[in-house]
Amino acid sequence: MNTKTGIWAIAKREFRRMASSKICIWGIVFAPIFSLCLLIYMMNAGLPTKIPIAVVDLDNSSTSRALARQLDAFAKTDIAFKSLSFREAREQMERWEVYAVLTIPRDFSKDATSGAQPKLVFYTNNAFLISGSLLFQDLKTACVLASASVGLKTAEAKGITESQIMPVLQPITVESHALSNPWLNYSLYLNNMVLPGILQLIVLMFTVSALGCEVKAGEGSKLMNMGGNSIWKVMCGKLLPYTAVYMLIALLFMSILYFYNHFPLNNGFVPMLAGYFALIIATQALGVILLGIFPNYRLALSTASLIGILTFSLTGFSFPIQAMDSCLYAISHLLPLRHFFRIYVDQALNGLTIGYSAYSYAILLCFVLLSFLFYGRIKDFLSENKYEE
Repeated sequence: MNTKTGIWAIAKREFRRMASSKICIWGIVFAPIFSLCLLIYMMNAGLPTKIPIAVVDLDNSSTSRALARQLDAFAKTDIAFKSLSFREAREQMERWEVYAVLTIPRDFSKDATSGAQPKLVFYTNNAFLISGSLLFQDLKTACVLASASVGLKTAEAKGITESQIMPVLQPITVESHALSNPWLNYSLYLNNMVLPGILQLIVLMFTVSALGCEVKAGEGSKLMNMGGNSIWKVMCGKLLPYTAVYMLIALLFMSILYFYNHFPLNNGFVPMLAGYFALIIATQALGVILLGIFPNYRLALSTASLIGILTFSLTGFSFPIQAMDSCLYAISHLLPLRHFFRIYVDQALNGLTIGYSAYSYAILLCFVLLSFLFYGRIKDFLSENKYEE
């Protein structure tokens, strides 16, 4: 057996190339680890708390001060500024010192008890979507509670009991249940998809680069000779070392997310590990397909980076794909991360039997089968060894 040819010879050569390449070391190893540390640190609180707002209290009564204290008691809201001028509060919002402004009108307490229906006005800065949405929720809740409190006091002053007035103030009782993520933890929601998305981007780009750089270096035909002119041996030898490194990165992600941070893993370790493995090989297959469609190293690499970035928007974890345009809805199913997202929701969050995710696993494996159709074009690409500037 010739130790200088075959799958293992190509694999050893690829390991040496990876270890000696600063781009590979920084891109494949340090970039995902840095992303993991940064995202975990940034979202350590799980949910943004103490978001600064300004209150313009033009009434300055015991009722208005009680409303401000009630709002300040909410975990997500921090009354950082109190002012008697709306103009001053607006300028603070324009300088991004506060993210919302609540205005309590003059004679608020007097008008509320007399039935004159005073208006509480609040403004939220939705240029920052998360903070704006959270503050809107707190401000609306505080205003509704204030309205109910005033109504209750007015009714009691007229001799109506609490049991009589409550069906009028709240005719319908709402009981809500936040499924899968009852803590509303943004780290649980985002990191479990952003980190695999970053991994997919890295896998996609370095798969195209691993094959394209052979032609750029003028060693495509040499690589084919090492594989005995068998594209199957070449592909196995080239991609297996990367697959092993990516799986180690995936194991690191899972260890930090599910064991260190104790994120939900309701159906156990194995289904999610299988999901990561399927995501990695499907993304490698997608990289092969792109290089087969565009047998031009630079064009294929640019296309891979574009698809990798667009995946974050088209996967469906930030915006439901059912609400997207029909064309974008169809494209989302052609991205491996979309099917990994379904596996994560079914297996890690909902703890469903693995049969519910069989379709998603099968689709990811179909990427691998589809890539086999492009092996002939990859073989020609390497054999011709022609790099286009």
